[in-house]
Amino acid sequence: MLKNYIKTALRGLRKNIGFTAINILGLSVGLATCLLIVFYVIDELSYDQFNKKADRIVRVNFELKFGGNNSIYAQTMAPLAQVLKAEFPDVENTVRMQARGGVRVKKDNENIQENMMIYSDPGLFDIFTLPMINGNPATALVEPNSVVITESTAKKYFNSTNVVGKTLLFNDKDNYKITGVIKDIPKQSHFNYDFFLSMSSFPESRQTTWLSNNFNTYVLLKPGADYKKLNAQLPALLRRHVNTELQSMVHLTMDEFEKAGNYFRLNLTPLSDIHLHSDRIGELGRNGSIQYVYILSAIALFILLIACVNFMNLSTARSSNRAREVGVRKVLGSARSSLVAQFLTESVLVTFLSTLIAVVLAWLMLPFFNQMANKELAITSQSFIWLLPVIVTISLGIGCLAGFYPAFFLSAFQPVDVLKGKLATGFKGGRLRSFLVVFQFSISIILIIGTLVIYNQLNYIQHKNLGYDRNQVLIVKNTGALGNQAKIFKQEIKQLPGVVNATMSGYLPTADDRNTSALFQDPTLDQKRGILPQIWSVDEDYINTLGIKLISGRNFSEQLLTDSSSMIINETAARLLGLTSPLNKSIYRPMDSSGKNIRKFNIIGVIKDFNFSSLRDNISPVTLFLEEDRGALSIRVHAQNVSTLLAQIENKWKSLVPNQHFVYSFMDQDFEATYRSEERVGKIFVVFTSLAIAIACLGLFGLAAYAAEQRTKEIGIRKVLGADVAVIVTMLTKDFIKLVFISIIISSPLAWFFMHKWLQGFAYRVNFQWWIVLLAGAGAILIAFLTISFQSIKSALANPVKSLKSE
Repeated sequence: MLKNYIKTALRGLRKNIGFTAINILGLSVGLATCLLIVFYVIDELSYDQFNKKADRIVRVNFELKFGGNNSIYAQTMAPLAQVLKAEFPDVENTVRMQARGGVRVKKDNENIQENMMIYSDPGLFDIFTLPMINGNPATALVEPNSVVITESTAKKYFNSTNVVGKTLLFNDKDNYKITGVIKDIPKQSHFNYDFFLSMSSFPESRQTTWLSNNFNTYVLLKPGADYKKLNAQLPALLRRHVNTELQSMVHLTMDEFEKAGNYFRLNLTPLSDIHLHSDRIGELGRNGSIQYVYILSAIALFILLIACVNFMNLSTARSSNRAREVGVRKVLGSARSSLVAQFLTESVLVTFLSTLIAVVLAWLMLPFFNQMANKELAITSQSFIWLLPVIVTISLGIGCLAGFYPAFFLSAFQPVDVLKGKLATGFKGGRLRSFLVVFQFSISIILIIGTLVIYNQLNYIQHKNLGYDRNQVLIVKNTGALGNQAKIFKQEIKQLPGVVNATMSGYLPTADDRNTSALFQDPTLDQKRGILPQIWSVDEDYINTLGIKLISGRNFSEQLLTDSSSMIINETAARLLGLTSPLNKSIYRPMDSSGKNIRKFNIIGVIKDFNFSSLRDNISPVTLFLEEDRGALSIRVHAQNVSTLLAQIENKWKSLVPNQHFVYSFMDQDFEATYRSEERVGKIFVVFTSLAIAIACLGLFGLAAYAAEQRTKEIGIRKVLGADVAVIVTMLTKDFIKLVFISIIISSPLAWFFMHKWLQGFAYRVNFQWWIVLLAGAGAILIAFLTISFQSIKSALANPVKSLKSE
């Protein structure tokens, strides 16, 4: 019986090859797109799941509010890890990690700049699943100057993984003994370092202060322990240990500190939540965003719904032409159950073929999608473990859903009514199809509006006045490798033709170097007159090189020795300090947590606020100090031939440090990297919105062809009676255009709600413009009209004799 159903179904599909092709193509593209996004979402949700103890690992975070400025950190104070392990029975182990930053590693006669280095406590390998190829994980990070490296790093420097006991030379002075080699860390990890240095090699790790937070602290809970219980105990722990230092430094108890509106807080984040739910200062890597996972999941669902709506629309439309077939088969004795089974078989067969084609399309499109989304997704044998059940479920689910209406609707009619044509008359209303057309065009318009809003916001970010000039600024990295020759290098670079100015500092608006410290307006360190700003070490050329506007006062001068005790603040710092005339005011900076070592600085200038973090955040206070920092050399250029100037700078570099790699970037590129995730989502939005519209238009094209076919004789009569092409095209298109107008009315407020919510994530953003809705609506109408008019014009130009000759 089933064989007969399939044979009959294939015959029917071949007979209506046009509708079949549209159905299969639309559903295949929709399912392929959905599969690609499913791969992406699964990859994002799988971060850190390779850790066998992932469900028991949490990270401790620190939050601080002081002087009107809130700061949230992924880092905590040095002694916290040991205290947690000693005082809380639910804690099995702890580990601290602290990023080392750039280091020059000796290989033969050259120095290779390595940036993926981090200090770690010995508990690292007990908490995280980092399989060790060689070495003892229990003791690998115990001794000072020991290092564990990844497999690929070992092969990079020694062409072998059997390197335990060998040494690596850092910065031409520090020898580190290799005590272990681990497998490369999976890409789906919120940290991915190549060198793990023993924490005992880092002097600051022995700090006992609770008012400094520089360590990423992770806790392994005992089986069955609830992290929320530990989280509830942290406030008392923090109060107990911070209170003494706070009294010593600012002569306040925690109660008095909090009464003024300030606070210290500790809280926990489960390991599995870090990648998608954490965006704090001091993250160990660039995390993703759960918001974009939701957005892309919604797009996948929308496209799948549009494809399914197409399939249902065309299936129900085509089924009305088979009413007489149903009537004849019932007269000849076919049972209703047989007719239902026949319709469902055809529907499931089409969806099964579409799903197979979708898998092939997804595989073919995967490299392009990887490039667009910056992923390394692949369809492997493991993928088929969940992919095969999905294919079967989709085929049966969509097939039965789409075939349900024609199967049960048509099979319920009496043969006499069907053969007299009464069914055709009642079927022309097409309310279900109208509803489905409105539904899919509503989704398409929401996607169009979303794409326009995202690109409008990205365009705003690219062209917003940030308070500094990022264009034509070349950044030479790792100038600390120059040692005492760094100043010589800077002065030589400034003499080159095409160089406007140069400044040496690692504290740049587009860099990751950040430092905060409390400042006060009086030597008693009164918290009511204090702030917690960024503390940046710069030179006298910093402001001019970066094009930062000096509002009042003067710049630093190397000729004035007193400037070593001077500072320049931004507008926000002046506002939070409550200073209407900040020039020549004294500011006091505690140099440690004792409250005794205090330095006095005079404000000599005020600069205009500039954005030095994501535009998702408000500008925070910044203070500049005249201190040497060799983190990077920023060079403002105006040369037309930048490549020639770049070669000259590199030659200067190599003349001073011939064995050190020359590494550089451009500030505008570094800025754009901050918003790369938004750019990727914008591109994905454009591509998938285009696909959604294309799929919707396929369905609309099929329905237009069906409508024209149903009204062939009416069109012929109208032409005989003198109707021109324009009248007939209008007659065939107006009903569909009405549906698009209804879609615009429904989708516009929904799109406004969702995109307004997305824009709230930016402190600096565009307003939702009315023209976006107008443009999206006009675009949808135009696309729908072009799709329908092709078939309408074809029908209007047909010879009426052919359509009427049978009457």
